Amino acid sequence: MKKPLVILGVAAALVVALYWWNQAQGPVEPPETMPDAGIGEGMAVVLGGGLDIPWGIAFLPDGDMLITERPGRIRLYDAETGLLDGPLLVIGDVVHRGEGGLLGIAVHPQFPEQPYVYVYYTYQEAQALANCVVRYTLVGGSLGNRQVLLAGIPGANIHNGGRLKFGPDGCLYVTTGDAAVPERAQDVGSLAGKILRLADDGSIPTDNPSPDSPVYSLGHRNPQGLAWDDEGWLWSTEHGQNATDEVNRIRPGANYGWPVIRGDETAAGLESPVLHSGRDTWAPSGLAYLDGSLFFAGLRGGSLFEVQLPSTVLVRHLYGEFGRVREVVVGPDGSLYLLTSNRDGRGTPAADDDRLIRVDLEKL
Repeated sequence: MKKPLVILGVAAALVVALYWWNQAQGPVEPPETMPDAGIGEGMAVVLGGGLDIPWGIAFLPDGDMLITERPGRIRLYDAETGLLDGPLLVIGDVVHRGEGGLLGIAVHPQFPEQPYVYVYYTYQEAQALANCVVRYTLVGGSLGNRQVLLAGIPGANIHNGGRLKFGPDGCLYVTTGDAAVPERAQDVGSLAGKILRLADDGSIPTDNPSPDSPVYSLGHRNPQGLAWDDEGWLWSTEHGQNATDEVNRIRPGANYGWPVIRGDETAAGLESPVLHSGRDTWAPSGLAYLDGSLFFAGLRGGSLFEVQLPSTVLVRHLYGEFGRVREVVVGPDGSLYLLTSNRDGRGTPAADDDRLIRVDLEKL
């Protein structure tokens, strides 16, 4: 159903005042977390190592994987021979600074008939950092025909968002962070702090909440995970401030409250999370849905987290096994595939980090 995007009738000064008032209240207690339930020996297999700060995975129909590395490289994992030594593509204008760089990646759902690969990355625009969505054509094992679909998304050393996923509707969904300016998340004229929805050619779908805007939802701090459940609901993971990391169910045109509310706080016209970390910190990133559960990667949490639906019981897997977990996707074989992020300056890398890992849930 079409409906216009509602702009909160809150003056900028009031938004900022409420933001700082909320910070003083302190987060609520975290939900109960069950450590390392279910995934045991032999279920998690390292497929490859030596990756340079990997961020995203996208599967090709033949089971090969495209993997982004934050300094600007796209790597290919061949389903038969493993990780290829050299990059499939080096993107020259990627700016790898802080949390920025080459981030999300998606493959067109009708590949190879539509042989397109989409990436999200940070670049330099005049005196500021910005982010963009770019489409490449994959033909004969090489990526070319670069087309910028959306540029000028505010960027910074932190809070760039970056996840790309195609939805069941065939549209491309994009997460953006507030680029370290919280009030941008409440500004419908800004692309920062949003989930965006684009057609596969970068145009704005006419059934977006506002037909002249790519904004699908607003009020986000730094969302980095997207997944759809088997009822068609869109879910997202989002980094909170120090704590109160979030799992949100996304409705078109809805406002998820940052920086006005967080955790269990409520306000008229704003959505509270379905689940949040309270005083704990997950630093959630990639998100996948499989067999009635949401699985999300935990960076600071150092785990693969599972949210069992509809109860929202939270389960923690692989705690401390592989360090910081950045990405989780469902492969065509029904397994989960993970990327670690221990070489990003915030982890303690092992000799073979960063790694690509397969988790076979059939052994549960």
